[in-house]
Amino acid sequence: MSIRYSVNIEQYAERHYIKSFAKKYGRAWEITIDTLIRELMSFDILLERRIAEMITENANIKICKVEFKIAGANQSRYGSGNRCIAVVHKEACSVKVLLVYHKNHLGDGNETARWKQIIKDNYSEYRGLL
Repeated sequence: MSIRYSVNIEQYAERHYIKSFAKKYGRAWEITIDTLIRELMSFDILLERRIAEMITENANIKICKVEFKIAGANQSRYGSGNRCIAVVHKEACSVKVLLVYHKNHLGDGNETARWKQIIKDNYSEYRGLL
């Protein structure tokens, strides 16, 4: 049986790339973010199915990357280029969404290095894990 996590989208994530998704996709984005939140509530299943990739972990915290696609789009999760960086707090049974982006949002270069730097710059509590 899977743990049911509470999910919270952090203000930084709301203020940045999520706005561009909402503007570009409208109703399809609303469906997508609702679906993503429901999926994150069952985070252990995402890890089992390899939809979520573990980036790092310590005794209580996991930082993971989750791929997703826009509702109604004829693309795979991976092929869409859409990603979500989430932190799972095991003891609190909570998931915090730190960043939701399309890989083109981050510019040229190493995607992983860029999102890690965004997390380090905007979430000091996770800096030491990356």
